[in-house]
Amino acid sequence: MKPYLLFFVSLLYFNTLCAQQQPEQQSTAGKNVKTYTLYSPEYDFSKRIWVYLPEEYGKKSRKHYPVIYMADGQNIFDAKTSFSGEWRVDETLDSLQAKVIIVAVEHGGDDRLNELTPYKNAQYGGGGVDKYLDFIMYTLKPHVDKVYRTKPEKEYTGIFGSSLGGLMAYYTIISYPDTFGMAGVFSPAFWINPEVFDLNQYADTINAKVYFMAGDAESKDMVPDMQRMVKLATDKARVPDLIKSKVVPGGQHNEKLWAHEFAEAILWLTSEKELK
Repeated sequence: MKPYLLFFVSLLYFNTLCAQQQPEQQSTAGKNVKTYTLYSPEYDFSKRIWVYLPEEYGKKSRKHYPVIYMADGQNIFDAKTSFSGEWRVDETLDSLQAKVIIVAVEHGGDDRLNELTPYKNAQYGGGGVDKYLDFIMYTLKPHVDKVYRTKPEKEYTGIFGSSLGGLMAYYTIISYPDTFGMAGVFSPAFWINPEVFDLNQYADTINAKVYFMAGDAESKDMVPDMQRMVKLATDKARVPDLIKSKVVPGGQHNEKLWAHEFAEAILWLTSEKELK
């Protein structure tokens, strides 16, 4: 079994186990993070949503903000709900005084692999990502744009994920180019759906900012696969500067890496100069 496949298939089990073993764990989500459930007609049940608002939001400000939708919401803000540590996104954004709204969507537990993969894998199954993206585009995004002061246009709307979420994020940019103009693609699990490499040929051009990141200690295939996709994306990009990639020496497939690299990625994706 690939080292990082264990992360995928055991996520629900370990998340439950940790919750049982550490009942005293307190929430680490900051005051700027709100959570609620939203009914999804696509799934016919409710999903838990976390929303981070900038520090200045509501303080006599009437500004409107870019929005980044992030996968694996349990791991983004709160150690209490996370699998093996949180990304500390709220602390990072507070320290940066970043002017962006983050909307994190809970993963589907034992259905996570299915909801984040575009194609069915012969050994592991999956292939249900379009339903997941339908939920984001047709239920969650309209709700967020109605409730919060957002910039709803494509160029201010992003998708972000790691591992299977990284695969999902890149697939989204190619498959739904009219909705998303930014993508954070961390440690992408391209190996489980190699068909995604061929997806680029169906895109006339990539007119979105895409930030790729992987650690060179994740697996023997991770960096070569990412670099292969970076080249394909750069070849399709409207301008080369839309694509950025980074390889982190010693970086392993875990939240520690993703938390450490988040600030650089979000600053590049949402730079005001680029988004004017």
